[in-house]
Amino acid sequence: MANLLSFYDSKEMAWGQTIQRGNNMTVVDKVLPDMLSMISPYWYQFPPLNPLWHGILGFVIAVLGFISVTGNFMVIYIFNSTKALRTPSNMLVVNLAFSDFCMMICMCPIMVINCYYETWVFGPLMCELYGMTGSLFGCVSIWTMCVIAIDRYNVIVKGISGTPLTNKRAMLWLFLVWAFSLLWTVLPMIGWNRYVPEGNMTACGTDYLSKEWVHRSYILVYSIFVYFLPLFGIIYSYFFILKAVSAHEKSMREQAKKMNVASLRTTDSAKTSTEHKLAKVALTTIALWFFAWTPYLIVNFVGVFEAAPISPLNSIWSSVFAKANAVYNPIVYAISHPKYRAALEKKFPTLACASPAPTEDDVQSVATGVTATTVNTNETQA
Repeated sequence: MANLLSFYDSKEMAWGQTIQRGNNMTVVDKVLPDMLSMISPYWYQFPPLNPLWHGILGFVIAVLGFISVTGNFMVIYIFNSTKALRTPSNMLVVNLAFSDFCMMICMCPIMVINCYYETWVFGPLMCELYGMTGSLFGCVSIWTMCVIAIDRYNVIVKGISGTPLTNKRAMLWLFLVWAFSLLWTVLPMIGWNRYVPEGNMTACGTDYLSKEWVHRSYILVYSIFVYFLPLFGIIYSYFFILKAVSAHEKSMREQAKKMNVASLRTTDSAKTSTEHKLAKVALTTIALWFFAWTPYLIVNFVGVFEAAPISPLNSIWSSVFAKANAVYNPIVYAISHPKYRAALEKKFPTLACASPAPTEDDVQSVATGVTATTVNTNETQA
């Protein structure tokens, strides 16, 4: 700890001396000569960042990377090694974990090294590849979350009238997600926008500061197809899922009232209804989506429309928040899965959190359970 404090004290002193030497020092000064052509003139107005910020950013992204890589690897391993979990719907969850795993394994080490050197040190080509891979895996994760929501909508709202998700259909969905994402992330490599260093010069992303509309138009169109459209799909799906489950819960209560019983569910299950469980999943999904991706969208829009100044810290922290979504996903889509928790406890007892014995409703997923019960109710009424 003493060595760490000494390191930061020396960095702080060097930074203070740099500022005292003159006000013409900028955040771009440490950028390598072959990278200067990629730097927007906008960043030359900002002084060098306090080295402490580079240390904090490197530490945060290292912690997020470790958690994400470990968590998503566990999801991939357990879902693929447990026969009961190898279902078409869970293929979507595995794909989400895979894209998040790849995002952090590709981006975390590079950014940590850059934070140590306080600038981008891997050259122009790696900057473009870094921006492209980050955009690719982020887009895949976003659209996979949307497809998961659509699948749940198909199972719960449409029920037996919906088309069942088979292995072939799941593979088709995944192919379309990857192809669509690859298309959008390749376009900046061939002239529609470009990948450039941003913020404190330790990461690369799309150019949202260019005043040319050929570049600005990409940001606007990209935001429609990779933010607003999938977000609308998720909100739409969960809205009607909650509506369907709420109607089902109401019918069960009315049926229980006719039968003069308190509930048609077991005592433990009655304490936390399916409606409440699903509401938590829906609200968590939408909230985490919003907190992860909205700051980066705002920074991009502010840059495109020149609505307000963007500091290097605002730019780089919004990018970190977006990467943090790779940490949330395994928690929301896997840790909350009853069968996943059971498999985790069986294969890695020391990593599993203690949980009460599964109730009758927890034997299957929320979506499957609601559908089965709804079908049975409809058949009884018929």
